[in-house]
Amino acid sequence: MKLSSLGIIWALFILIVFVNDIYAKRPKFVAGPWKPARATFYGGTDGSGTFEGGACGYGDVVTSEGRGYGTQTAAISTAMFKNGAGCGSCYELKCEDATKGCKPGAPSITITATNVCPGGGWCAPPQEHFDLTQPAFLRIADLNAGVIPLQYRRVPCIRIGGMRFTISSNSNPYFLMVLIWNVAGAGDVERVLIKGNRGKPFTEMKRNWGQYWESNNSLLGQSLTFRVTTSDGKKSTSWHRVPANWQFGQTYEGKNFN
Repeated sequence: MKLSSLGIIWALFILIVFVNDIYAKRPKFVAGPWKPARATFYGGTDGSGTFEGGACGYGDVVTSEGRGYGTQTAAISTAMFKNGAGCGSCYELKCEDATKGCKPGAPSITITATNVCPGGGWCAPPQEHFDLTQPAFLRIADLNAGVIPLQYRRVPCIRIGGMRFTISSNSNPYFLMVLIWNVAGAGDVERVLIKGNRGKPFTEMKRNWGQYWESNNSLLGQSLTFRVTTSDGKKSTSWHRVPANWQFGQTYEGKNFN
């Protein structure tokens, strides 16, 4: 039986609606429960202190090429940093106790974890603490408050464009190190698989430090595919988004989480 042109168009329309319906119903990262924590600040009014990079490996998060996390960032305590696994996660913070230096009526802020707050004091385990940039701190509290109590929760990370894969200039033909950033959804990265285009299966990458991931496979001259898993178990596969002529020190754009 042959379908008419109108029938084919109608069938395609139904298929598109069906697929879109499934896509719309896919679970997305949702905000977590509110929890108590504290916050301090570091650096200057221009966000200085973030310019030298940090323990996540993002580099200058304010001005470097498209990395764009800006001054709404924080160094998180070691219990939250989790040896780099907490890098890239996003948090909503609110400060409501005016007697402790909070600005009355100030709206909540959303920040990205881009560094670790080392040492003891407020940052020592098991405490949950945010060392904010001064611009972020000033949005919710007075500068002379010092340490403030706040409420926080995990929230989805909103990112523009695709996930980024930066091939470290410290790599070589037999050792590949990749920085993964601009991750939407949960924002953090829990697991990374990599494969070239020459028929071999995916292999596991190992966290080197922060959000730098390493592979000892020889993949020079092959297009690269990355499969990234975030802490909520969701996966995103960027098929051959890194071309076969990739170079050390270059950044490539892949598929992001919705």
